[in-house]
Amino acid sequence: MKNANISRLGGFTLIELLVVVLIIGILAAMALPQYFKAVERSRMTEAVTLMDSIVKAQRRKFMQTNHYARHFQGLDVSPKGASGTRYFTKGDPQTGAGGNGFRIYISRANGAVSAARMFNGNTSAPSLQYQYQLGRYYQGDNVTCEGINQAGMELCADFCGIDTPSFECCDNGTSRMCPLPTNN
Repeated sequence: MKNANISRLGGFTLIELLVVVLIIGILAAMALPQYFKAVERSRMTEAVTLMDSIVKAQRRKFMQTNHYARHFQGLDVSPKGASGTRYFTKGDPQTGAGGNGFRIYISRANGAVSAARMFNGNTSAPSLQYQYQLGRYYQGDNVTCEGINQAGMELCADFCGIDTPSFECCDNGTSRMCPLPTNN
């Protein structure tokens, strides 16, 4: 009798273990989406920081020559391996193959830089959970976020600080594209 009491006090029954595993599974299922969203927000911050560096370099170039640089090579500061008008942050800097980052694009037409989330050089990869694009004018201070799929729109709404997911929003808290700068 004494041995039976000792074994009961020293271990857990199968039901107790299953209940604990079930509770841990439920907590993990609730936490994982928030974790993935936080990881994507950190990637957004990386892209915004890189775009800010490019915008500042373009402003310096404009003060020196009264023109914006057409390629990354014309900037005093550019990412390693960047050439032409686009650069991929992960994988091959020219094609984006083998990467899971952003395509940074210098626009000649409207004086802007944009960053689109990529997977192996493809913006519409079905495996990409958050599909969105960030944009910033050289003479502007705000970043526009365009959500391509529902998860991208929700992430953009979080980035812009608005409650309702929309296709496009500005980080100044409006649910529309950031206004064009007046002195472009």
